[in-house]
This record gives sequence, C-alpha cells and structure tokens, in this order.
Amino acid sequence: MKGKRDHARDFPGKRWLVNLLRAAHLVGVVGIGAGVLGEVAESRWFGFGLATLVSGLLILSLDSWTRPSYFRELAGLAVAGKLLLVGALLAWPAQRNGLFWLILVFSVLFAHAPASLRHAVWLKRN
Repeated sequence: MKGKRDHARDFPGKRWLVNLLRAAHLVGVVGIGAGVLGEVAESRWFGFGLATLVSGLLILSLDSWTRPSYFRELAGLAVAGKLLLVGALLAWPAQRNGLFWLILVFSVLFAHAPASLRHAVWLKRN
C-alpha cells in the first residue's frame, strides 16, 4: 500500500482474541446458513445470527481501534456494510435467502480482492 499508515495499536493476546472472534463469527455464519437455507424455525438459529452480529461488531471495533484510519479505507466500509446486511437479514424474514447469498458472495469477493482495492482510501484527510 502506498502512503502513510496509521501507527497500529497492539496488546498481548490480541492475535488470539481476533482468532477467537473470527471462529465465533464463522460458527455464526454457518448456523445462519443452516437455518435460513434449511428453512429451520427462526428460534433454532437466531442465536447464531446474534453471534455473527456481535462477533462482527467486536472485530470491527478492534480493527478500528488498532488502526484509526480503518474507516477511511474500503475495508472498513465493507465490513460495516456487511454487518448492516446481517442486521437486515435478521430483521427482514422475507428476504433472508437473498441477503444470505449476497453477504456470502460479497464477503468472499472483497476478502480476496487485491490489497490495493481493500485498503484504498475513500476519505482523504485534509
């Protein structure tokens, strides 16, 4: 990435915390997928949706604390957007299948996009 990056904050155990949060997040995504695609009663999988949302918010918070410039990059916007879509999926039953696939495809495409795109700055500092 070209240009200056913010000084990254760190603390002992951060790497393990992020890994645990990502694991919880993936468990939640699998639970949502099983529930939505398997047409299982909401009461049996909604907790997975909340786990996905909460772990995602915690990851987003940690990433933005670690690098204050995070929300100026497309990566920060993409993660925030995905979490809004997860919230919509939980709140909008009629659109769950479509939202699930949209979130999944968007997540994969953006996660594997070149770093020059993911870390592109959309909001310049003055």
